[in-house]
Amino acid sequence: MKQVYFDNAATTPMRKEVVEVMTAVMQNNFGNPSSTHSFGRHSRALIEQARKTVANSLNCSAGEIIFTSGGTEADNLVLRSAVRDLGIKNIISSKIEHHAVLHTLDQLAEEYNIELSFLNLDSKGGIDTNHLKTLLASDKPTLVSLMHVNNEIGTILDLQKVAELCKASGALLHSDAVQSIGHYPINLQQTPVDFLAAAAHKFHGPKGVGFAFIRKNTGLKPLIFGGEQERGLRAGTESTHNIVGLSTALELADKNFEAEHQKVKDLKSYFMTSLKDAIPAVKFNGYSGDLEKSTYTLVNVCLPVNAQKASMLLFQLDLKGIACSKGSACQSGSNQNSHVLNEILEEADLQKPSVRFSFSIFNSKDEVDYVVSVLKENILSTVS
Repeated sequence: MKQVYFDNAATTPMRKEVVEVMTAVMQNNFGNPSSTHSFGRHSRALIEQARKTVANSLNCSAGEIIFTSGGTEADNLVLRSAVRDLGIKNIISSKIEHHAVLHTLDQLAEEYNIELSFLNLDSKGGIDTNHLKTLLASDKPTLVSLMHVNNEIGTILDLQKVAELCKASGALLHSDAVQSIGHYPINLQQTPVDFLAAAAHKFHGPKGVGFAFIRKNTGLKPLIFGGEQERGLRAGTESTHNIVGLSTALELADKNFEAEHQKVKDLKSYFMTSLKDAIPAVKFNGYSGDLEKSTYTLVNVCLPVNAQKASMLLFQLDLKGIACSKGSACQSGSNQNSHVLNEILEEADLQKPSVRFSFSIFNSKDEVDYVVSVLKENILSTVS
């Protein structure tokens, strides 16, 4: 049976070079980075070089990069400290953020009685910047938290515009950039974002490691207490091999950006055209069918299948060796509809299966042909 992995928005396979460098570090650089002997110093040197590599990618200071266990921890570090330590009383966000943000905001509202405001969205999941301007007029200390690229429908936020609006109003800006770092260049000298979150496994690095960008002099304090690792902002012995794997993956993503971006974008375009030809009634959710307004790495499709057959579609695809998801992987085991699609789809389309297909440099047009043929076989025989 053919195996096709089209769930790269959930996680990506590691590059061969990343595996090789991580293996070498695990074998040869096992010293605790906080130890003062030569074993520890060698590990510390690798971590600091990795920090510089990440900082160079984002055009920021190495001291502004804090390594974490992933994007969720980075989001929590920023959001919780902003409320607890920076006196934030008002947070502006949207209802289609990742649950790492939304659930944290709910908890903060319960603990600290902060005011939560959610931006109006257009019918495809784009934010209403006029509404943002209105909400930014608040005289309360304000933080805006908006993801750069939506993980389900791929909508791209105009990060530059939002950052400039926030700066002009004196609000802080946090962006969950988990789906964009390693896929889009970000220049933090030009874009006045205060905080970013990233995860290595979204750009062909290892799981269990990510980073937070924390602009200097913002005053954030730690979420995890203990030792003085990570500039005192993240206690715990650093995972040297994972951190080196992260920096290697990001360095390779930057080095190969032009060619790999075009390859994956062409693959997405080919998938959309092939799918529309095979199943004319298919719809592309949000802006995911727009190559300019959504990320080149994913497409979210609403398939013309009746409700009775919809529940079995992912199972049938899995039986054919096809990996994809019904929204984000974080909720693919849930029977609830995607909270993102609930915000933008009409009720009739919510009753149909929506599936996210996401692509990487390791995919091919032959795999697209196979997936489209399987979808056509399964769907055209079950159209309501």
